[in-house]
Amino acid sequence: MITGNKGEWSEIYTLFKLLGDKILQPGDENILKIKNVFYPIIKILRSGTNGDFEYSIQDDIVLISGNREVLRIPIQEFKDKAISLLNLIKSNRETTFSIPEIEQFMLSINCISLKADSSAKTDITIVVHDQRTNQQPTLGFSIKSQLGNPSTLLNAGKTTNFIFKINGLNLNQDEIDIINAIDTRSKIKDRIEFVVNKGGIFQFVETEQKVFSNNLILIDSLLPEILASIIYNFYTSNSSKIIDLISKVEEDNPLNFDISNKHKFYAYKTKRLLTDIALGMMPSKVWSGEYDATGGYLIVKEDGEVLCYHIYNKNEFENYLINSTKLDTASSSRHGFGVVYKENEELFFKLNLQIRFIK
Repeated sequence: MITGNKGEWSEIYTLFKLLGDKILQPGDENILKIKNVFYPIIKILRSGTNGDFEYSIQDDIVLISGNREVLRIPIQEFKDKAISLLNLIKSNRETTFSIPEIEQFMLSINCISLKADSSAKTDITIVVHDQRTNQQPTLGFSIKSQLGNPSTLLNAGKTTNFIFKINGLNLNQDEIDIINAIDTRSKIKDRIEFVVNKGGIFQFVETEQKVFSNNLILIDSLLPEILASIIYNFYTSNSSKIIDLISKVEEDNPLNFDISNKHKFYAYKTKRLLTDIALGMMPSKVWSGEYDATGGYLIVKEDGEVLCYHIYNKNEFENYLINSTKLDTASSSRHGFGVVYKENEELFFKLNLQIRFIK
């Protein structure tokens, strides 16, 4: 029996939906379909433990080939199964579940698992016809579904901790213990506020992990400082959307950029970061700057519409990322941040970075 969560079943829905529609539709920064622009799908490639399969579209028939076996399935079957699967995913209240009627159809088209067998971030690979260039590029996508819980763009870990020095304040151990004992719903924010009210000034020092810091510097030499400002604003305000946090940092201009001509330094550099995270950069691994097989995202919207964002359409992809993400607070105890601590008679405080998609 095949079981999975809403996000995993969305991968199968995407396969059915795209084969039924026969086209890939690009989205804009607000996750709305760009009118009068589409890419005809030539074929969808999928790897599984049972081999590699091509789902080729020819008029109203899908030819499924792999291991020399060729199956012919009418397009209408994929349309019908997509509608049925969407309704079943949306109506299910379980964390993980099976869908026997869909599983039967999956097996008939040599699709024996929910997730494609891939070591990269690619969930689905699509060959399209680009009418502008008359080329047939092979595009890799990661699937992000709005049918389940919002997914993360960057997972939290000790690797994503930012270390701040607290200047202008001397605290004994009892005073430190009092601050760290604050256990409100917004305890990190309240602890920072307590320190600031006592005259403490937070100054970014470095990231906890050197690999992450160097990855950021590779993208842009000032990214560690820019991110530190964005993170500090998140933990000391009521804003969480990245677009709002950037607006505040641009207003404060902590790095003293020359903004006399209204250059968007902070937004541009953050877009580059989000794109690199989306296409392969991980905090714990040395980043070469080369994107993996995934060139973009497919978004499964709540109404079942599937929109594509690809490095192929760089502006739409970057604007989608910056408009659709927010910072989130992970477990402070698990990731070791959010407490005042002393080293060599100096006070420090760690803040954590986690980026999540907005539903």
